[in-house]
Amino acid sequence: MADKKIAVVTGGSGGIGRATAKNLYQSGCTVYELSRRDKRQKGITHLTADVTDEEQVKKAINEVIAREGRIDILVNNAGYGISGAAETTKSADAHAQLELNLYGMDNVTRAVLPHMRKQQGGRIICVSSIAGILPIPFQLWYSVSKSAIASYVLALQNEVRPYGISLCAILPGDIATGFTDARQKSADNDVYGKRVERSVATMEKDERGGMSPDKAGAYIAKIALKKRTGPLKAIGLSYKAVAVLAKLLPRRFSNYIVGLIYSK
Repeated sequence: MADKKIAVVTGGSGGIGRATAKNLYQSGCTVYELSRRDKRQKGITHLTADVTDEEQVKKAINEVIAREGRIDILVNNAGYGISGAAETTKSADAHAQLELNLYGMDNVTRAVLPHMRKQQGGRIICVSSIAGILPIPFQLWYSVSKSAIASYVLALQNEVRPYGISLCAILPGDIATGFTDARQKSADNDVYGKRVERSVATMEKDERGGMSPDKAGAYIAKIALKKRTGPLKAIGLSYKAVAVLAKLLPRRFSNYIVGLIYSK
């Protein structure tokens, strides 16, 4: 098919990324997934790459270009979460959080951009979070990374608009994936310990009862296939409402409500 789109999905071995890759394939795209683990999925081509390793990323993207000649869609999904009080979170853990969620995303984006500029078009989707606009206590560094992704998308959109490239940051809420069990938890002291436990327990309960990754992946694929949309898109009616309220309510009030839920 002459107009078949070429898509690259990072973190596509599980959860939202895997579901997004599947939905893009079912929509007629040729799909490559970049991750450290090769978990085969029908119709999807796996390329092994750690997104925090710039050289591995360049090699993988160059491989796609060598095979297909172009990349039409990039979905930056690779990421994980850490929890704990900021005071007791090791600096190395905070840096690692940003290294994957933010700088890993940037590594892939910068590898793809020259090709999209050359072809005068492309679509880049970056998975942020509702926590990026409503930061969550005891998940401070995760919230920081996701907030930075939203800012990255907004700034980069204006840089690349003249080349026919559009961006969108997706803001998921609670999704029932392996992300919950993979969360890295810092060892907290007696000062914060019980509050951290309650906060993370509330978050994990909500996540396990959240939207299915298939539904989230279908939404992300739908947005990725559009030529352009608004720059920030929440998933699901309830989180779309939350995103609107985050804009309209005084920051002091919205932050107080988040505190009541997650920092008691």
